[in-house]
Amino acid sequence: MKWSQIPLGVMQTNCYIIENTEGSCIIFDPGSEGKRLIRWLTKKNLQPCAIFLTHAHFDHIGAVDEIRANYKIPVYIHEFEEDWLSNPSLNGSQYFTSKSLLRINPADVLLTKEEQKIMGDFTFSIIETPGHSPGSVSYYFQNEGFVVSGDVLFKGSIGRTDLKKGNNAQLLASIHDKLLTMPEETVVLPGHGPTTTIIEEMDSNPFLNGF
Repeated sequence: MKWSQIPLGVMQTNCYIIENTEGSCIIFDPGSEGKRLIRWLTKKNLQPCAIFLTHAHFDHIGAVDEIRANYKIPVYIHEFEEDWLSNPSLNGSQYFTSKSLLRINPADVLLTKEEQKIMGDFTFSIIETPGHSPGSVSYYFQNEGFVVSGDVLFKGSIGRTDLKKGNNAQLLASIHDKLLTMPEETVVLPGHGPTTTIIEEMDSNPFLNGF
């Protein structure tokens, strides 16, 4: 199993492509630049089988409809943010973009609980990590030793909680109870910026002092 990080859009939101040896892949957070992402996938001879979203802020969902239509694949999001995809006030496009308001078609599958997901060769855990937004989820590939954390945990920082329905205490609890309990060598694939590890954040993240 191999992962690739592709920063997209003006916010340089990290889209992750997780691929197997057979050329199938899962896309996490196609935030923008759908045509560029399709070209990248075509060049790599990869066939996506699904789109999974860590949450529904505008910079993580902008290319969802274009990618879904091109590959005819399902989109997964947590049920708490089902309505955010089509609501510019909730997804933030009303406040942060100068272009047209972002309204994405409904997700095909709603995530309702923490569970293990198996899709062909891909096996990972869906972990609820709210705080940055109410439906934030992380995707943990335990066997491969990495977690796609969205905007929950960053290298040397944590997700902002001043957006709609953000909650700082809830975010810190998610990080402490759900992420920092993972093996120390686990690689964290964040929604923005460089990757990090659980042990690095435990040792040096200034926002996690006291845990």
